[in-house]
Amino acid sequence: MTKTLTNNAPPEVGATLQRLRLARGLTLEDLSRIAGVSKSMLSQIEREKANPTIAITWRLANALGVEIGELLSSEVRTVDLIRVVDAHETPTLPGAHAGYTLRILGPMDLAGKYEWYELTLAPGGEMASQAHDPGTKEHLTVISGTIELEVGAEKKKIRHGVTARYPADHAHVIRNAGKAEAKALLVVVQR
Repeated sequence: MTKTLTNNAPPEVGATLQRLRLARGLTLEDLSRIAGVSKSMLSQIEREKANPTIAITWRLANALGVEIGELLSSEVRTVDLIRVVDAHETPTLPGAHAGYTLRILGPMDLAGKYEWYELTLAPGGEMASQAHDPGTKEHLTVISGTIELEVGAEKKKIRHGVTARYPADHAHVIRNAGKAEAKALLVVVQR
């Protein structure tokens, strides 16, 4: 027996988007900043005045920590107490030109407040950062290898198992001066 579809209309993403955004305590401005989608576009989507492109839907789903299918569904799903994020779902910022990879481990809704990353540096690789907002601090824990940390004019070697805490409102460089790959966890706390 063949089932006939009676509704060929696109999914109404707006109500679902608004429900998910509000459930996370995010304003339109917060979600705009996290997802990289303009506030006016978000407002239009939530009011069903515009349909998001696939790229925007992907960004919104990642920012909200849900799968695209959940964003496109009008079903209200119960929220699991434990959310498991598979490795392929973890956003990665490739800095291949500079010899590093940065995996974003923290949820997108905390971006701009608390952020944590897994940093992998190839031998000779470095991640150079301009000064962040005033009061920002970073905490770098070396998981493997040895990392050279430069903050302003000061340099220190950080070895396996050691944590360095430093003001990130100064220009800073995290560098692998060794001959083997180095890994670290990087936590950024912004005020």
